[in-house]
Amino acid sequence: MERYPSEMSNVNAVSGNRRQQQAQATRDEICRVAERLFLETGYVATTIDLVARESGVAVQTIYNSVGNKAALLNAILERIVTGSDGTVTVPQFMSERIAAAPDLPAAVQVLADWMVEFNGRAGAIFAVLRQAAAVDPEVDALQQRRSSARLRNYGKAAAQFRGLGGVSAGKTDAETGASIWSLGHPDVYHALVVDAGWTVDAYARWVRGALDEVLIP
Repeated sequence: MERYPSEMSNVNAVSGNRRQQQAQATRDEICRVAERLFLETGYVATTIDLVARESGVAVQTIYNSVGNKAALLNAILERIVTGSDGTVTVPQFMSERIAAAPDLPAAVQVLADWMVEFNGRAGAIFAVLRQAAAVDPEVDALQQRRSSARLRNYGKAAAQFRGLGGVSAGKTDAETGASIWSLGHPDVYHALVVDAGWTVDAYARWVRGALDEVLIP
């Protein structure tokens, strides 16, 4: 049966969407397996060959869909940090959450809640990141890029809080962003909750109080 051009276009579109969905499903499975292996066996012991075997795919499929081991770790970090497929960035949805808060204290609570949520969800994989950075120069560079990006993003958040009437007197947005960055840093969460044995509730109270001092004049 002869197909008209419009019908062929529809068939091609459906086929293309199916291939994209299959490729995304493969990528997601690879990342899930790699995350489990990174947490169970560590960064060094988790090889691309091992991830391929555990995922049931060829080694080249991993390189084609995600990349090398450092790229795998970065993809996992993005998925854990955003809590989604990464189509909406953290600065985007945090800006929206802060803007939707009814007043300045509520906006500060939004930020404090995010720090607790983010560190609780990502703490284990950030420990892998620290270990990997010590042995892999590419991961070390990745860690530095991510840290610098968080610092810049918190500077933008400081400007947003200033627009709501916040930020301590005499502080620039860059200085305020640095204070927020240090308070919410994964290493600080790890030192207090994991090393010092603080409860998550105790951390949440501390970080909210510290943010109040920085953001509420």
